[in-house]
Amino acid sequence: MPRILAIANRKGGVGKTTTTVNVATAMAATGKKVLVVDLDPQGNASTSMGIDKKGSMPSTYDVLIGNAKLSQAVVWTEIPNFSLIPSSPDLAGAEIELVDVENREFRLKEALHKEAVNYDYILIDCPPSLSLVTINALVAADAVIVPLQCEFLALEGVTDLIRNINQIKKRFNPGLALHGVVLTMYDKRNNLSQMVEEDVRSFFGKKVYNTVIPRNVRISEAPSHGKPVLLYDFKCPGSQAYISLTGEVLKREKELIAC
Repeated sequence: MPRILAIANRKGGVGKTTTTVNVATAMAATGKKVLVVDLDPQGNASTSMGIDKKGSMPSTYDVLIGNAKLSQAVVWTEIPNFSLIPSSPDLAGAEIELVDVENREFRLKEALHKEAVNYDYILIDCPPSLSLVTINALVAADAVIVPLQCEFLALEGVTDLIRNINQIKKRFNPGLALHGVVLTMYDKRNNLSQMVEEDVRSFFGKKVYNTVIPRNVRISEAPSHGKPVLLYDFKCPGSQAYISLTGEVLKREKELIAC
């Protein structure tokens, strides 16, 4: 089975999607077979990869509801070894449709375990809320990567998320682990960024990746071109940071698997 990593934070605009698609791109460049699962109704991961969500293709919504097999929803990107299951706005109503379904928290896990066996890594881009869709992602995942924006209230939101992760671990997924926390939108000229970094590293210790993702206009521009920043501008600071982060993720993966 592939390793399944959920990229999650209850706050929006912290870099979940950007982290998902760029770590997936860097993994694919190393020869890993990677599948990105876009579970956000806004479909930003799909847009970031140049996929038209208005088409008639099956989506993560269809997989969760049971209208399509996972293999029917997979879309290959222009990047070798990188495929994606696009999102749909219908995901916003999935919670209501699944309310009476047996084992509703395990729908995604069951779908991935049935048909996604040929991948090395599955990265799940989660919505910015603790909905049933997010719970499905955390139940399916082996570990969680938490992007954390360098702002004043960031740590408060993450402590809530860690509490939720522990609840999921206790009730549904005993093997779920916190893979790490990645600081995003870091501005070294800003005292606030440095203060947040100090607080986060003090609180989470070694769980915080050494790599920080800087504020970088090229990162912001890339999605409008339907590309990860690694393809849009490989040499920019944002791309180099995501390459470094992916190296840390893969190194930590070896340590987690060894345990």
